[in-house]
Amino acid sequence: MTSTPTRDGNVRPFEGSERAAALIGRIEDFLHGELAALARAHGVDQEHGASRELLQQVWRRSHELGFYGMTLPEAMGGLGLSVLDHVLIKEAIYASGSPFAPHVFGELSGPPRVGALVRKATPHHMQNFILPVARAEKAICFALTEAEAGSDAGAVQTRAVRDGEHFVLDGRKRFISGSPFADFAVLMASTASDSAQREVTAFFVDLKQAGVRVEAGYKTMAGQSHTGDIVLENCRIPAANLIGEPGRGLALALGRITVNRLLHCPAMVGLAAVALRDACAYAGQRRQFGRAIGQFQAIQHMLADMATELAAARALMISTARQIDAGSEARAEASMAKLFCSEAAFRIADRAVQIHGGEGIVQGRRVEFLFRMLRMYRVLTGTSEIQRNTIARELLGEPG
Repeated sequence: MTSTPTRDGNVRPFEGSERAAALIGRIEDFLHGELAALARAHGVDQEHGASRELLQQVWRRSHELGFYGMTLPEAMGGLGLSVLDHVLIKEAIYASGSPFAPHVFGELSGPPRVGALVRKATPHHMQNFILPVARAEKAICFALTEAEAGSDAGAVQTRAVRDGEHFVLDGRKRFISGSPFADFAVLMASTASDSAQREVTAFFVDLKQAGVRVEAGYKTMAGQSHTGDIVLENCRIPAANLIGEPGRGLALALGRITVNRLLHCPAMVGLAAVALRDACAYAGQRRQFGRAIGQFQAIQHMLADMATELAAARALMISTARQIDAGSEARAEASMAKLFCSEAAFRIADRAVQIHGGEGIVQGRRVEFLFRMLRMYRVLTGTSEIQRNTIARELLGEPG
């Protein structure tokens, strides 16, 4: 087992491969060097996002360094990472606290959005959609959610009607991450002939073409504006843009749901680690009644609980990654990890705000942003209630 130094100077055993440890070192240099300088130069932080042009610069540089497409299949230049290595690298990226953390891999708009589609891709898909995204030339988003289709993913109302060598799409997608700066979408639409039926089909859609627009006039509670709606009105796309078979869109989208649920955990764990780090630093410097507040037992107990919950969340995440790498389906375990990591990370951020006192409730303080960001993760990518449903079904042996 490799031992790696952390940013606070401590040394701890590293659970992944030596290759992953080396990658983390290189990525941290990128985050704390080039990207930190870029953020300072352009005023990018938690509250102030980057322009599309600046993000394109980050994507291309990450691609040049070999980071951007590392999660792609090996045939496309990916590194063939184990799930455990992927989890640990992503955790380190988010633990850096960099506002560019979601863009090193291109999570919102890049290769992770298309890697699983390669096995169903046609030469038309590869040439026009997948390869431009893999090369950091274009950005892509995943469009499933609608006003009536959230947790009930099969209830999509967006329609795709066959018209010769085209499909005509009409509908509205809601809360689509990455859509304001995306060029393409992997979009789910109903191809059922009867509105009472459920037949969800996947398509590539060019967001710059006639009949489609992105409305992005709102922000999330975390203050970010990388979420928007995709509106389709008589949007004609080539039939060749259909992905896989008609009616198999949800199976395609959810085919890696267990892994994908787990892969949201390192972001939460990494952000929670930032909250704990900031809380410890503040407790050491803030003085009341003649001494640092970190010397008061009430503060010490909060920090102890935060560290314990972070360790437990991280251990569950790593254990689940190992199970998947060993061939286990780990459906319940992945939902447990997503449930526990999201709830624990929010509690950690909540205590970090409490330790900061008045400073912690002022916008601009990082812990205040983390509180809002980690609150969102209890809803995003499958609510805590949906995770509990999955866990219960597995325990009771009920069909999914």
